[in-house]
Amino acid sequence: MAAKKTKSKPTSKKGSKTVKAKKAKAVKKPAKKTTKPKKAVAKKKPVKVAKVKKQVKKAVVKPVKKVISKATKPEKQPKQVQEAPVKKERKNAKQPAYVPPPLPVIEISNFPKNKVKNVLVSQPKPADNDKNPYLDLGRKYSLNINFRQFIRVEGLSAMDFRAQRIDILAHGAVILTSRLAVDHFFRVCNEMRITVPETMKYFCINEQTAYYLQKYIQYRKRKIFFGHGTLLDLVDVIRKNKEEKFLLPCSDVHKEQIADFLDELKISYTKGIFYRTVSADLSDIKNLSEYDVLVFFTPAGIRSLKQNFPNFKQAGTRIAAFGHATAQMVKQLGYRLDIFAPNPQNPSMSMALDAYIKEANKR
Repeated sequence: MAAKKTKSKPTSKKGSKTVKAKKAKAVKKPAKKTTKPKKAVAKKKPVKVAKVKKQVKKAVVKPVKKVISKATKPEKQPKQVQEAPVKKERKNAKQPAYVPPPLPVIEISNFPKNKVKNVLVSQPKPADNDKNPYLDLGRKYSLNINFRQFIRVEGLSAMDFRAQRIDILAHGAVILTSRLAVDHFFRVCNEMRITVPETMKYFCINEQTAYYLQKYIQYRKRKIFFGHGTLLDLVDVIRKNKEEKFLLPCSDVHKEQIADFLDELKISYTKGIFYRTVSADLSDIKNLSEYDVLVFFTPAGIRSLKQNFPNFKQAGTRIAAFGHATAQMVKQLGYRLDIFAPNPQNPSMSMALDAYIKEANKR
């Protein structure tokens, strides 16, 4: 009976284990059920966060777009504000440049363009080897070209120059407007026994005048500047040498435009008369009316015409004038102006004559 009791005990234990296992399973099942809603909650939360993020993004993007649209609209208006300072800078850059006074209007007559055969040029006769544009015109149109200087240049003596009380060595720069100015500047220096220092600066109106200095100085060892026909080309160079005192050799009859140009730039300069122009003796010309065209380059040449031939009547003789001052003197003394240079089509007198003769000799 005791043995039976002992056997019955393990059976009860086995039964208890199964009961415990069943209880554990019963406990685990609700745990699983509880985890499922947790996972569902965890899935829902990021969904909600994602929605919030999207809303936030939309809220952030919208004001940015509005700000950009507002900023783009006023950008079109400040363009005018930006252009204003640029214009001011350009004006400031152009202000220092010398603006010459407007030139007078030159009226040319409508006199019939008759055929041209004989031309008198109021210049010295060129050498046989020299290339001259007027001689080329003569060959081109089979013309008779004569040269006769209407004016004569006289250099001032050292005594007359001293009367002007000009100290050449007190100047550090010289402005040379022609070969005559070069010749008479060094002539006066030689007569007064003045040695021109090597530091002297030379400002020439063109390249030909600059190279002509080789007759008196060593070109490579000097400071030489030149323009292309006017002193306006030397504005920047003259400004850089404002500290220098300039000397302007000229004749008794000269253009005031150069002096006005230097006054406008506020340059310290001295105007000295080194030579004078006088009328030449033209008694060797017996009949002036035999020439079809008379060519003049200076107002002094026109005055010499009036002085040597007071009874001259122009009639069919045409007068050509180079430069506004010469053209004005033609009108002032009662003559008719038929050819004028320089002009936009013909910058030189030889080109103006070529255009006129080409049309006149067509017939």
